[in-house]
Amino acid sequence: MSAVHRLGLVSAIFVALAAAGLGWLALRAYGQIAVRNQGYVPYSDAPINYRSEDLSDPVAKLQQRLDQGKTALLYEPEHGYLKSVLNLLKVPVDSQTLVFSKTSFQYKKISPEHPRALYFNDDVYVGSVHEGKAIEIVSFDPMQGAIFYLLDEHKVEKPTFQRAELDCTQCHIAAGTRGVPGVLLRSIYPTTTGTQAPSSKSFITDQDSPFKDRWGGWYVTGKLAGASHMGNAVVVDKPATEQSDQATVNNLVALSKPFDTSTYLLPDSDVVAHLVLAHQTQMHNLITLTNYKTRLALYAQATQSKGSGVPADTSLPENVRQQFERPAEQLLRYMLFVNEAPLFSAGSGSVEGSSTFAKEFTERGIRDRKGRSLRDFDLQTRIFRYPCSYLIYSESFDTLPEPAKGYIYHRLLEILTGQDQSSDFAKLSGEERRAILEILLATKPGLPEEWRDYAKSNHLHIQIAGKRSRSSSQG
Repeated sequence: MSAVHRLGLVSAIFVALAAAGLGWLALRAYGQIAVRNQGYVPYSDAPINYRSEDLSDPVAKLQQRLDQGKTALLYEPEHGYLKSVLNLLKVPVDSQTLVFSKTSFQYKKISPEHPRALYFNDDVYVGSVHEGKAIEIVSFDPMQGAIFYLLDEHKVEKPTFQRAELDCTQCHIAAGTRGVPGVLLRSIYPTTTGTQAPSSKSFITDQDSPFKDRWGGWYVTGKLAGASHMGNAVVVDKPATEQSDQATVNNLVALSKPFDTSTYLLPDSDVVAHLVLAHQTQMHNLITLTNYKTRLALYAQATQSKGSGVPADTSLPENVRQQFERPAEQLLRYMLFVNEAPLFSAGSGSVEGSSTFAKEFTERGIRDRKGRSLRDFDLQTRIFRYPCSYLIYSESFDTLPEPAKGYIYHRLLEILTGQDQSSDFAKLSGEERRAILEILLATKPGLPEEWRDYAKSNHLHIQIAGKRSRSSSQG
């Protein structure tokens, strides 16, 4: 492993996401920049076949269009291919968040003065470094999960997205990604240069994380009604004292000067975009985990049954079902925000973004007859008004293999209709359950027959079969 790779990944604050440039490469100007087909990559064998070229993620589809001459990436001197990449992948500019910790192979160019810009939609994460040499991308394939790409930022006749595998998967198939190719957000105690303070803790950030542990090494703009967090601050070097290292780094100091906003597409690192990003990254990982565990369990069982002469249609043993029902249950609970950290106590405050992100994100949601959408925000006590993840509309969710997908839908119907009144879901009121159920019945195509039977018997409006929601293919 090169010194550049080792140093570039030391803090890994980044999202395993924008970490698409992570260090899995040795940069060579105007040439091949992504390391491929070398060394061991987990899940390369059947049934996952992670190294397969049979991909349908957004970047793979865009590259096909580029190869066929149906579209082109446009270069501009100030931002290279970035604007064109965002436009063609339908990634909104107002999703921009900024991280100043040194976390990619381009770590030398990342600092509080020049943070790394991250952009995302429902399926793609894009990372860009000021005066960097490559755009870093993580694109979610419905079957394979996170696929990592680089785009050389030098102007060339035929710019090409290069898939990167080896080194990135060494860091992005880990506990923080739930053991599958995925994405993650880290919060650290950053120094004035963007490195992680010695002997300090780091935290993985998702929707359940306490705010006091979030956003170390990130800029955060907008209003959070006085809630304390680790963003916009650094650990200042101090003379040695009797204090422990941890006590010293806990004293974060606000940055004395802002970054140069003129070099970025926007001057924002919107707090609402941060909240959505924290939800979405681990939701993606849980979908991939459930997908992988189901395929692995069924493959192993089929192999065993074939070897012992057991008929293929024999019911699955309980121990086999547990292998995918456990992650499916995790996915279900995360999807319903069961352990979500509260934003504020009732009536004590609200979150306000600094850009148009919240407005445009909400506008992309498909709505029922009452005008409700799973993309509607609350931003007072929690992130969303109707706590059920909008990623239920994604192709990755729709592609979950049976019987895991059927298990999730069955459990979801039990909860939303009040059949499951366990304490685990006590935060969901009867009114909220009813609203989520009605929204899904009216907007989600492909619901199982038991959902349709329930809708008919209770005279509820149901989505026309086969009609896709706008939010499943939007940016």
